[in-house]
Amino acid sequence: MPLSDFARAVFALVLTLGLIGLAAAGLRRFGPEAIGRLVPTRKDRRLAVVETLVLDPARRLVLVSCDGEEQLLLLGEGQVVSKTVVPKAAAKVTSPDA
Repeated sequence: MPLSDFARAVFALVLTLGLIGLAAAGLRRFGPEAIGRLVPTRKDRRLAVVETLVLDPARRLVLVSCDGEEQLLLLGEGQVVSKTVVPKAAAKVTSPDA
């Protein structure tokens, strides 16, 4: 191996390690919040997972909110069962005396 090839390989290694070190120092200085500022902000999300409940290793209940309407999903065993849920605020409250 000629000396010029060896010098070129060493220079490439030093350059690569230097760039990695420079990137690490930049991330340490500016942190993840700087990367977050580069990402455009999203509009309000229409879909949200409100709560999940694991029933057994194969099945789980998931409460999903979409446009203010809640859906209860039973997931598992290759199927999805859905039921519309009326939120508590919209449900009619009845007194026990009536």
